[in-house]
This record gives sequence, structure tokens and C-alpha cells, in this order.
Amino acid sequence: MTNPQLSLTVRLNTSAADARRGVVRLHPEALAALGLREWDAIALVGARRTAAVAGLAPAGIPTGTILLDDVVLSNTGLREDSAVVVEPVTVYGARTVTVTGSALARQSIPETTLRQALLGKVLTVGDAVSLLPRDLGPGTSNAETTRALSRTFAIAWTTELLTVSAVDPAGPVSVQPNTAVVWGGSPNSAVAVPGRAASAPSAGLPGRHDTAPAATTPPPPPVEDLVGVQAQAAKLTEWLTLSLDEPELLRTLGASPHLGVLVTGPAGVGKATFVRSVVAGRHLVEVDGPGVGALAAEDRLRRISAAADSMRGGGVLLLTDVDAVLPSDTEPVATLILDELRRVVDTEGAVLIATTAHPDAVDARLRAPEICDRELSLPLPDGTTRRALLDVLLRSVPSSDLDLAAVAGRTPGFVVADLAALCREAALRAASRANRDDGEPSLVQDDLLGALEVIRPLSRSGTEELAIGSVSLDDVGDMAETKQALTEAVLWPLQHPDSFERLGVDPPRGVLLYGPPGCGKTYLVRALAGTGRLSVHAVKGAELMDKWVGASEKAVRELFERARNSAPALVFLDEIDALAPRRGQSSDSGVSDRVVAALLTELDGVEPLRDVVVVGATNRPDLIDPALLRPGRLERLVFVPPPDAEARAAILKTAGRSVPLDDDVDLDVLAEGLEGYSAADCSALLREAALAAMRRNVDAAVVTAEDVAVARKNVRPSLDPVQVAHLQAYAESR
Repeated sequence: MTNPQLSLTVRLNTSAADARRGVVRLHPEALAALGLREWDAIALVGARRTAAVAGLAPAGIPTGTILLDDVVLSNTGLREDSAVVVEPVTVYGARTVTVTGSALARQSIPETTLRQALLGKVLTVGDAVSLLPRDLGPGTSNAETTRALSRTFAIAWTTELLTVSAVDPAGPVSVQPNTAVVWGGSPNSAVAVPGRAASAPSAGLPGRHDTAPAATTPPPPPVEDLVGVQAQAAKLTEWLTLSLDEPELLRTLGASPHLGVLVTGPAGVGKATFVRSVVAGRHLVEVDGPGVGALAAEDRLRRISAAADSMRGGGVLLLTDVDAVLPSDTEPVATLILDELRRVVDTEGAVLIATTAHPDAVDARLRAPEICDRELSLPLPDGTTRRALLDVLLRSVPSSDLDLAAVAGRTPGFVVADLAALCREAALRAASRANRDDGEPSLVQDDLLGALEVIRPLSRSGTEELAIGSVSLDDVGDMAETKQALTEAVLWPLQHPDSFERLGVDPPRGVLLYGPPGCGKTYLVRALAGTGRLSVHAVKGAELMDKWVGASEKAVRELFERARNSAPALVFLDEIDALAPRRGQSSDSGVSDRVVAALLTELDGVEPLRDVVVVGATNRPDLIDPALLRPGRLERLVFVPPPDAEARAAILKTAGRSVPLDDDVDLDVLAEGLEGYSAADCSALLREAALAAMRRNVDAAVVTAEDVAVARKNVRPSLDPVQVAHLQAYAESR
């Protein structure tokens, strides 16, 4: 299928907020015609092909106009008033981006700061790109980056232009938090190491050093601001004190003072910040794992060796995202890297601290007693912790009438990085309003709630996102018994765990929704999630199946791991009959049997499933493995019946809220005549009626009874009476 294309007239974007940030502005109708949403990537085809991020143009900009800043305009090779072809483009997260710049920039700006400056930008080889952070839309940089650039490169950073010389993978890419952004054409910037001149070429130690911490990262927050991890901070402080300050005490007791710690926790939870805060005041050298992991084996070893050398005088070596340097699929160089880390731990007065969001993906040898013999885990913030984190993040922000508890309740699965992104997006909205109204900037509740529609938590990356919005169980027409059963089985265990504990019973682990197609099973799950403000992880059964041995079971484990990391969460397994058929009856080399076993283990295994409820949906419950339906697993079976006349009327009224119906349309009478129509059919009927009104008159303001009659001829009932009877018999037999 050919991508849609538009030919638009180029205008120069003179807005200071957009200047050189890699964002172009289009009219909303142009975005809709391209099938895109705001902040999606687009390709621009002029004298050369480039790519950028698409934002909405301000009011008053003609539909056929596109606003480009001077850098993007230069990348297209066009002039103002020229025509540029715009089309959707597939953009991948970059593994590596290589840029070239002035000698002063290469010497002054570390690669970690460089990556933060380019975060969220879409790049193509040959593009010019500025150091001005994108700062617009989700997944972008922040004010901390601009302060770091100002300290390292003075005012020149605002005018410096870099050139993209290479990207991996090929094609347009976006810079992600785990992208290695490196300087090309010269050695890496120098790092101050005791006993060496600060300007000497380094063997390649990325990151920062305690002699000049402001050069690359802002000062860490005080330990008292580490909300939700005070116990872990106290434990790490105790370990550091004993190993570095009182080693003789340990030797007296026959223990070695060496210390290696592996800090784990979900991505974005603040592991590196946690370590920086706890070790503040001590000699700290930081190695950026993704930056090192993207290098060739020889260069990787050289970087780690340089870091180990810098520990000869003692201090703390922080290796972030160690899974990028020492993945579980071991390479020959991993043994040499582990030897260097072992040398750090063996050095008098030196400590190794490694962080990872994927402890299962790290070389198991890192946990050897002579390297990282201790482990700290940072938990996902709960509602109370998220409320306290928002307090800290917005402490110095001018605001009025903020209900942070309500925001915290609507952010399940958000880590501190997500909350920081949420505050940045809210600040952008507040700044835009202040700029438009020429008033004092102040953050209000609507800014935070609006930002929730844009920011997606890291814990849900890689998972299908259900369009929850403001849908709740109150919006579900009729089905009182079904809604009550789901409330008891899904919401009560997550909202009232103390009641189950008080009564001495375990809450249900899962629910199976079954019923004819189109009767609202997925809509019910959406409403459940909206009512309980749950994080939803939705997977269709067949999506987890893979021909490679072990891949399907791994996908199941990763799905439930993501759910645990975003609790309270709901795992929705649509078409579960394809995922967990009866064992011993398939001809797929045992893949289905192993997937069923993996599901049973996750639902009722050694590791308890806390604050996670599983909901399966199917129209063939008889095909599901019976072991999955026993108590302790998907123990509650909830039948979603086809709608009767009263339910059809409620569905039509809910679906017709936004449809301007003429007075001659009686939904109650209409519902009586829709026997055999599912909930989906009823909604489709109103959509078709609206289209019929447009065919009658494209400027039609209301949908008439005549339009509904025309729609009745085109939308036929989809319910199969035989299947409905079979499912009703199954429900009665339960």
C-alpha cells in the first residue's frame, strides 16, 4: 500500500519555542490526511530527503502550509515558498548515532550530555542538527541538559551545528535514552583523572568525575529527596561506610572490606541518581553502559580498563546499564571485562556499583562473590510514593489548586522518569497558555491532566495500549450482573486487599470473559481499567506464539514481568483460546503445551502474583486447557451475553451521545427491532447512519430516522444463533 503524500508550501518558522529543535508544524487537517498524530515522524522530500517530528501548527496557518525552522529547511535543500513533499515514515530507535562538530564541541561536550541534547530528535545521515534540546512532546530532554551544555560549552552551544555522519540501523532514526551518541572523526573528550592533566586524551572513559561534576550532569538531589527508597539508601550508605571508612573493623571480624553492588529496578526508576545521591562527596567515576556497549570489543575493554585504572586512588566506580556491557549471551571479551571489574573490587578503598533494569539479561558471572556480591532492588513507586515524588518535582514550580493525589492515582506504573516527563509536558502547556494570554506562568490541574493524555509510562513500552480514556463501568449499558462479577473479581482485590487479608482468603487471580463476538468483552476490560485507574497490558493470544524454542515462554514471562513492574495492573489476554488450547491436541511441536505451562506457572507458581489480575477473553471457552480454569488461576468465568432489547437501548444511547440525532429517532423503539444485533452491530448502525446523513448532505447537522433506516439495510446482525445457544448452554452448565 502506497503511503499518503502531501505537497505543502514551505514557510519559515520564526517561533523562538521551536527554533532549531527538529520540529515542523502542520495544520491538523494535513496531519489527519497523512494518518498521523502529533509528535509522529514525517519524511520531507525536497532537494534531499530528510525527516523530522511533526507538531500542530498554531491557529491561522493555512492547511497547505508547513512551518520549518532554518536547520530543517537547510536539510531539505529548499528555500522558503518552495513546495516540499511530506509523507509518513517508519523511524526506528537508534542503537548508535555518530556526529561530527567543531573541535571545541568535541573537547567540551561529553557523549552522555550529547545524547541528552539530541534525545527525541529524528535524524538522517547528512542532516545538520543543533544542540538545542527538542523539549517538545513526550520522550524529550529537559532544562537540566541546557544547564549542563551552558556549563561545558558556554553560550556557543546555542549556535553550534553538528552533522550526522552515521546511524545504526540505517534510515531515519530517533535518539532514545539507550542510544549511544558518539563523536566521529576524533578521540573522545578528556576526563579528569587523578595524576593526569584534564586536557590529556582519555583512553575513553565516558561520564563524569568528582573533580568537575558540573561538567556533565547536574548535582544529584539530597538523600532526603529519594522518596520511596530511604531503606535502600540507608543500606548502601552503611555498606559504603564500612568498606571505605572502617575497613579495619571488618578485617578484625575476619571479613574482607571489598564491596561490589548490583542495583536493580525498573527502567526510569532512578537507579543512577540514587547512587549519585548516596555517594555524594566521595570520588565518583561514572561509565555509561550503553555508550560503551555500542563499541567494538577492543574499544569496550579499553574503556573499562581506563575506568579501573582511575580507581587506583580509591573511590566509587558506577557502571550504568551493565547489561549493555555484559549481556547474558557472553562474548570472549566479557571475561576480560569481568577481570577488570574484579580488579576494581580488589583495589583498596575502591567500590564497584553497577545498575541494570534487566537483571536476567546480565552475565551471571557478574554476581560472583568476588565482584558484585550484594544486590539492592529499587521498587516501582506506589500511589503514596508517586504523590511524594510529584511534590518534590513541583516544589519550586509556581502553581495553583493542584490535586497531586488525584494525579498520582491516575499514574499506575509511572516511575520517576515518567513523572518528570509528565511535569515537563504540563509545564509546556502552562508556558504556552502564559505566552498566549500574556500572563504570569502558573501550573494548574488541567495542565497535569492534559499531560496524562500524552505521556506513556516506560513500563508499557512494547505493549499494546488499550484506548481507555474516560470510559468507566458506568458507561457500559445494562449488563448489571456481569459488571458486578467483574468488580468483585478484578477491582476488589486491587482496591481492597486489606479486606481479603482480614477475612483470611486469597483474592481471585484471574477472570475469563466469554461470550459471542461483538458483545463488548474488550469494551468491558477498557471500562474496568478506566474505573480502577489500572495499567493495562493487552496481548492477543496468537501474538505470543513463536516458532523458535523457548521464545513463546520468554514472551509470557516478559509480559507478566512488565505487569508486575507497573502494578496495580491488568493483563488482558484476548483470544486466549489461541494461546492456551488443550494440551496434547496440537501439532505445533509442543509450543502450545509449553506456553500453557508458562501461563500456569505465572498465575500460580512459586513467585506470587501481587497486585496483578489476569483477564482472558474468548468466544470458545470449551477449547481452553481445563487446568487454566481451576481455582487459583482463571477461576471466575463471567458470561457476557448478547444484548436484549433493554441492553441494546442502553448501548445505542451510550454510542449516540456524540451523534446529533433528530427528534424523530426513538432509540428505544429502534432497539426493539434489532434482535440478533451485537453491541458492536448497534454502534456500527449509528456510524453508518451518520455516513448516510453525509451522503444525503455533506453539511447535514443531524441524523434523521430516514438515515437510520438506510443504515439498517447496510448493517446486518452478526450474531450466530447456533453459537449463542452453545455458549448459553455452556454458561448454564457452569
